[in-house]
Amino acid sequence: MICAAQPEAAEAGARVLREGGNAVDAAVAAAFTQCVVDPLMAGIAGYGTLQIALPGRGVHTCIDFCARAPAAAHPDIWAGLPLNETPDGYAFVVEGNVNEAGYQSIGTPGTLAGLDHALARYGTWSFADALAPALAHAREGVVVRPHMYQYGALDRARGGMLETNTRLALSATGRKVYLGADGQFKRPGERLHNPDLTATLEHLARAGAGDFYHGEIAARIAEDMRAHGGLLCAVDLRDYQVSEMAPIWGEYRSWRVAGFPPPAGGLTLIQALHVLGRFDVAALGHNSAAFLALLAQTLKWVTIDKDTLIGDPEFVDVPVEHLLSRAHAEDIAGRIRAQIAADVARLAPGIGAEPRDTTQVCVIDADGNAATLTHSLGTSSGVITDGLGFLYNGLLSGFDPRPGRAASIGPGKRRTSSQCPLLLWRDGEVQAALGAPGGTAIPSALTQTVVNLVDFGMSPFEAVAAPRISVTGNAIDVSNRIPRYVTDALAAQGQSIQRSYQSYAFAAPHLVSRMNGVLQGGADPQRDGVALRVAQPG
Repeated sequence: MICAAQPEAAEAGARVLREGGNAVDAAVAAAFTQCVVDPLMAGIAGYGTLQIALPGRGVHTCIDFCARAPAAAHPDIWAGLPLNETPDGYAFVVEGNVNEAGYQSIGTPGTLAGLDHALARYGTWSFADALAPALAHAREGVVVRPHMYQYGALDRARGGMLETNTRLALSATGRKVYLGADGQFKRPGERLHNPDLTATLEHLARAGAGDFYHGEIAARIAEDMRAHGGLLCAVDLRDYQVSEMAPIWGEYRSWRVAGFPPPAGGLTLIQALHVLGRFDVAALGHNSAAFLALLAQTLKWVTIDKDTLIGDPEFVDVPVEHLLSRAHAEDIAGRIRAQIAADVARLAPGIGAEPRDTTQVCVIDADGNAATLTHSLGTSSGVITDGLGFLYNGLLSGFDPRPGRAASIGPGKRRTSSQCPLLLWRDGEVQAALGAPGGTAIPSALTQTVVNLVDFGMSPFEAVAAPRISVTGNAIDVSNRIPRYVTDALAAQGQSIQRSYQSYAFAAPHLVSRMNGVLQGGADPQRDGVALRVAQPG
């Protein structure tokens, strides 16, 4: 079974499974397709995280292909400039938005290198074959779907960040491909045609992914960056390396939880589960005021740890063992029992509408192999090199521009990310693969998804579609499907409540499960996605 945030991506992966490919082949083919059919969410100049388990080969690994700050991104590059922080803690915005959009906002891309690395080591298909479904969609053109339109035309920027239309208007290709004559994002049902992206993918299918980093494409990227004052250069591309590392482990009830290590968000997610594991959650009742109050305080306390202690472990000492420890979880649980309120410091107050610029695919194949992959452009830079067709990431807004902090910017650093592709294990086998897009709302959403599965016995679709909250600051953001009589009770306790206008809100969990002995999937309804069960080849 494969589950993805776009029907086209799920179909691409399902076709791979039907033709005998494994979970990694399917995930990579789906991810390449996402780069074409959902180009504001992900792209070949983006970054991401992939957790893979191949029990028959004794493989369980995390592949980190996060973008890195270019060598020219020194720690005080924006120090002293007026700055703001988005209310959800996702990004910092400095004067002129130079760290968010335009040529100085781009980190060294990792997506192509990461997907190629995964395929070469753990897949069975060739790079060109895995790229073929994406290339077919690029040639045909891409229909604007509801979620793409929601992001491109309706979502509002936050914390001083630029609107999507403004970023897309920064390049000639962006204006031509994505915007109508009125300067507004094209409407649902219209088709996006991007012949430059098609030509780039055709070239890469012939030349291989390495060309992006040290070949013809790399040279064209470097020349464009040089001409427009970009920080990214040929050396950054040439020296880019994918990282592999062991997962970090936690427990929730009788389940083993394998998360993605820092600077990704698995640590925060496992921390939240460890704290909740010290309470009888099921007895409180799903989405009761008592349960939501407990959940909100838990998420606030682990967010404080994330904001103050977690960064790129190649550059800062992240106390992983301490944060995962039973003692630390019990300490937080004790604060909650004592009704000690957490205070999440933010430079900017306001509604924490999470960014959407990320996507997800989850796969479990017939042999029990599993892959869960989250990848992103961040909020895209808006930059498209003439003739290449793809958007570059806007990675650098995720770094703290103030020197001396765990998440401060620096040459070669990876930004702190909430991406946390997750595997649930029992009896030595993967029982569920899950993950979500949604910026800093991802750990909140996935925590609730796991609780829905384990404590409340929900099916995969029920678990991802149930109304939820998001806690990324001091306020509790609530889905519009959570009754007001529940939130009134929370407000009476002194909680700050912010009701979303959306019925399906706050990240977008996707899930493939075989927890009950049968493969089931769930795609959050807000993202147009689908889960497809695939018959075994033959």
